[in-house]
Amino acid sequence: MGRRYNANFMRKAILLYNPLSGRNLKRRLADVEAAASVLRAAGVEVSSAPTRAAADASEQTQLAIAEGCDTVFACGGDGTIHDILQGLAKTNAALAVIPLGTANSLAHDLAIPFSPVNAARAALKARIQKITVGKVEFVNLEGQPAWRYFIVAAGIGVDAHLFYKLNGWAKQQLGMTSYYMKATELWLTHRMEKFEVEPVEGNGSRAEVSELLAVRIRNFGNILRELAPGASLERNDLRLVLCKTFSRTAYLRYVARGMLGAKWNVRGIELMHSAGAVCRPMPENRRRVYVEADGEILGTLPARISVVPDAANILMPR
Repeated sequence: MGRRYNANFMRKAILLYNPLSGRNLKRRLADVEAAASVLRAAGVEVSSAPTRAAADASEQTQLAIAEGCDTVFACGGDGTIHDILQGLAKTNAALAVIPLGTANSLAHDLAIPFSPVNAARAALKARIQKITVGKVEFVNLEGQPAWRYFIVAAGIGVDAHLFYKLNGWAKQQLGMTSYYMKATELWLTHRMEKFEVEPVEGNGSRAEVSELLAVRIRNFGNILRELAPGASLERNDLRLVLCKTFSRTAYLRYVARGMLGAKWNVRGIELMHSAGAVCRPMPENRRRVYVEADGEILGTLPARISVVPDAANILMPR
């Protein structure tokens, strides 16, 4: 369980916004300014800036914290949060969210209002909680070892292939519809590749899977809803979803299970709590098996997933 703090904490904040995240791009600045006005009216010293790139967002966050910001607002979607998390983890600053992205999974899980004004008001009344974050080590697309923190989920296999294939322009224009269209296409046509997973709590046992999810949140919102029952930011571990199947029907039944909030088991898909897992490609595989975290494509196998306890402060609406 994360440690909780009282909420009378916010003195200086920065709002970092992704100018390319989500839709309604012309309203982006107006949304950010509306949230900033709420914070200023409450006596908070506020600044704002666009994020320039993933690496830059991390550096911008670190610079803002070094200049005295106690709260960093991620104004965008899960990708924006992911980028800011890299610079905020293991600091005393708190992460806050103004949901302006496409999927907004973390905002759904935290029950953050989707109005920028109401989200800012909720942040002023929120409590700070120190949480565990995930960490994934992988081989980046240039063939070099790399690692990233994650807060929503990390995925290897089918879902990472979706993010690899997802068209950025379609995502901006169609929002969640672009995800559903690409997922349907892959469900019908994608040739799944198996790889090996060795969970930390598996006592040396290994499984051959077509998909692994390492999940930290309970509610993804949209049609996915409760994708990994038992996952929670209140816990210090991961909820692993191991797809030991190549059945397209099994995948469809599992997604339907989350949509309907059903309790039925799906043959070939198992869930377990774990502190992490090691994932390796099969020797016979010639195609890349991709790795993603928080909806951002990162690289390929081999990969190691773990947890970092008490690594980030986050604002939890009351």
